[in-house]
Amino acid sequence: MPESANIARHLPLMAARQPAQAAVKIPRGRTATGAIDYLTLSFVELDQEVDAWVAHLQSKGVRRGDRVLVMVRQGLPLIAAAFALFKLGAVPVIIDPGMGRKSFLACVARSRPRVLLGIPLAQVMSHVFRAAFKTVEIRVWASGSATARLGGGSQIANLKFEMAASEARDLAAVLFTSGSTGAPKGVCYEHGMFDAQVRLVRDTYGIAPGEVDLPMLPIFALFNPALGMTTVVPQLDPSRPAAVDPAKIVRAILQEKVTSSFGSPTLWRKIFDHCLAQNLTLPSLRRVLCAGAAVPASLWADAARVLPNGKLHSPYGATEVLPVATVVADEVELRPELGALIGRPLPANQVKIIALHEGPIATLAEARELPPGETGEIIVCGPTVTKEYDALPEATAAAKIQSSSAKGQNPAATENTGSILKFGLLEPEISAPSGAVWHRLGDAGTLDQAGRLWFSGRIAERVETAAGIMHTEPSEQVFRAHPAVARCALIGLGLRGRQEPALVVQPKPGFPATGTAGLMRDLRDLAASRPHTADIKTFFLHPSFPVDVRHNAKIHRLTLTQWASTAPAHEPDQTP
Repeated sequence: MPESANIARHLPLMAARQPAQAAVKIPRGRTATGAIDYLTLSFVELDQEVDAWVAHLQSKGVRRGDRVLVMVRQGLPLIAAAFALFKLGAVPVIIDPGMGRKSFLACVARSRPRVLLGIPLAQVMSHVFRAAFKTVEIRVWASGSATARLGGGSQIANLKFEMAASEARDLAAVLFTSGSTGAPKGVCYEHGMFDAQVRLVRDTYGIAPGEVDLPMLPIFALFNPALGMTTVVPQLDPSRPAAVDPAKIVRAILQEKVTSSFGSPTLWRKIFDHCLAQNLTLPSLRRVLCAGAAVPASLWADAARVLPNGKLHSPYGATEVLPVATVVADEVELRPELGALIGRPLPANQVKIIALHEGPIATLAEARELPPGETGEIIVCGPTVTKEYDALPEATAAAKIQSSSAKGQNPAATENTGSILKFGLLEPEISAPSGAVWHRLGDAGTLDQAGRLWFSGRIAERVETAAGIMHTEPSEQVFRAHPAVARCALIGLGLRGRQEPALVVQPKPGFPATGTAGLMRDLRDLAASRPHTADIKTFFLHPSFPVDVRHNAKIHRLTLTQWASTAPAHEPDQTP
């Protein structure tokens, strides 16, 4: 068992194992030949950079246990600052800046940071909105440049700092959910949970040190130093991911021989479309991880054309627990009546389907487990399940179920029992448990007879008609097959229990040759073609769906429901 469970310990281990390997590459322009010019730091240089950050933070009065609101650029500043705070034993608080000002400020106030580590704009913001930042005692300025460093070379080569001897159950960070189906919440991560995440991601996807990753969600870059992967910072604005230029992403993948990448279905749709239009493939990619929403059938199909040496994978999980399950392209099966196949739960996890229940469930004994084939609420227990939300006891009670097993032991995770050798490093076999807690994912789903998990949709977005419950994914899959449909959303009109199902459609640009009447006729025919969609007879057209900022893939169906309450419906043309 290691002396410390501090997640930051992985960086100096990797620096010793592969000192010259590039740890991070940050784009800073173009070379004379048109290639992307990168600022590159090796693992040794990144380790030194982290120590320089530690020295700087300590000189400003940052101490162990401090909550530090991190508002810096993606790439080197985010990675170096986070690992420095982990090393100090401080607690980084990371909030998605794209959630909107009101929600962001509410999250800041609730997280009670003592320290603000931020770019100049963040520092100005803290003075303008003093009430939200009233607990801040120390302000540490960071450069606004995405390629900024605190120092380099001989200036930091001799700096070495003791790593905080954090235990597995010590609070490591507070990471906020996107708030796509409710108010954003701070998720309390312990060091042992981060450790378990690193192991599960590495072992599930066969990731080895020396690989090259291009993460299109900045927070995922924090895994890479522990995995020994080179991080290539993508050329995109994380607050506006849908505006990405796919040509820049493709150029980076080809130039840097990227082996792994993470992004939402929306981003990969743009990248694959660009590749297919330009007759390009991405031969270096071994795996593409696609998450944030259900992967549409067309994306699975196109992956085989663009990834000659790789596979498209879809990990399933949430900010509160990741990963839960995973599915790869070879395993995908289309059964719209069940929803989207999201794969088999990882061996470290236990997944159950329980009957839908409004309100908290105190212990597992109070939940009614459903047999295979029945749709209900997905719950999970495992080593990466977080225990609580920050300063939100009611939300914690609503989302967590205590295990009813003996002495509260988590059946899916036990204490460290030994060590194994992984990539030349001695590691404990199993991370310390996150506690005997089951997390309610807020999703409806089904476990089939083979133990595979199917996703039906967010429970909050279900439609309750007089004939029963309709979930979003089984219905929407039917209509997404239409070539003129870019996005679609099942909504319910009226009072729950007597709702009328309706479909909102975002057409593709230039849709369709038959015009609105023809599209409405096609949608009516598609609805009638399946028993579980036959009751959908009302249709709306919407020019651009409201979606989450983080993945640009999760549709805000409740917002669309409000919009549809006053919008004119399109009646299908009955002309033969």
